[in-house]
Amino acid sequence: MKTFLFAKFVAAAAACLLTFGTAQASGGAGLQAANVSLDNVASMQRGARLFFNYCSGCHSLQYLRYSRIAEDLHLDPKDVEKNLVFTGVKVGEHANSHMPPADGTKWFGKAPPDLSLEARSKGSDWIYTYLKSFYLDPTRPLGWNNTLFANASMPNPLWELQGLQVAVPKAAEGGHEAGIERLDLRTPGRQTPEQFDQTVRDITAFLQYAAEPAALQRESMGVWVLLYLALFTFIAYLLKHEFWKDVH
Repeated sequence: MKTFLFAKFVAAAAACLLTFGTAQASGGAGLQAANVSLDNVASMQRGARLFFNYCSGCHSLQYLRYSRIAEDLHLDPKDVEKNLVFTGVKVGEHANSHMPPADGTKWFGKAPPDLSLEARSKGSDWIYTYLKSFYLDPTRPLGWNNTLFANASMPNPLWELQGLQVAVPKAAEGGHEAGIERLDLRTPGRQTPEQFDQTVRDITAFLQYAAEPAALQRESMGVWVLLYLALFTFIAYLLKHEFWKDVH
């Protein structure tokens, strides 16, 4: 019995450490909480539409097929081909951008990266914060900068929705620049700040899904796996109790 309780304690401790490590890896100083969930299919559907309308002109999802998006997000393949495929390929093809890498390098200084694994690489909070952190900067070639990823070779793709932000510097100390205190919205966009937060959250949710589409099935199966393990543990305990009942 002591051995069984000790094993349960070790398993619980390992689960706590794993959860803590995951939280540490996905978090970070200055990041805003995205609060996305793979259970919110409607959010991922909206995020797919937003991604392909505002992001796919430059960025690919080379490990994801349009047909897989349709299946996982409960979309009609015909609607996906009509409304999300802008490169002329079939719905069974991968979601690649139609921008040639050479043109991306010419226009932005480097080819825009593929975003298939962006959420696994940087975390959903990073993506959410990054998309909200663009501001006007006339010193940059494209006129934009970003407080999270300084000097990024990328304009703000969502400026029409968000509006135009400007940086408010911190008070200088000793003649040296003290960085940026905050971003102020100079010109409102087509959405309110609350609506834009939801827009960015939807895009982040879709990229979280795109980074590991199998997570949808894995998480749904996880409950049944845990229930099976709990039932097996209970049966094993009863068997042990029966086998050892005459041992003193």
